[in-house]
Amino acid sequence: MTISIQYVKMPHSETMTEYTIGKLQKLAKKYEWLIKATVHFKKDKDPAGIDKICEIELSAPGPRIFATSKEKNFEMAVKETLSDLEKQLKKRKSTFAPYS
Repeated sequence: MTISIQYVKMPHSETMTEYTIGKLQKLAKKYEWLIKATVHFKKDKDPAGIDKICEIELSAPGPRIFATSKEKNFEMAVKETLSDLEKQLKKRKSTFAPYS
């Protein structure tokens, strides 16, 4: 799986990049049919401090798989987004079951 990570209007973080790649590689091992992952990290203006946004789009057979979350820090946002993607991937895999 090809992984593309973009930081929108914020500095690049090598630590976050490595963390995200590690998590996505685990997902790729579980779901071999994933083709590409595009990740966007953004900051929002929120007075409550919940301003870190992670958006992940996965390319796979069929319609695109997309999830986003907004949390206090990027690690939590990545975890939440991947959790949402995992649910979608399980559902997608169940539709493949008759063919495998």
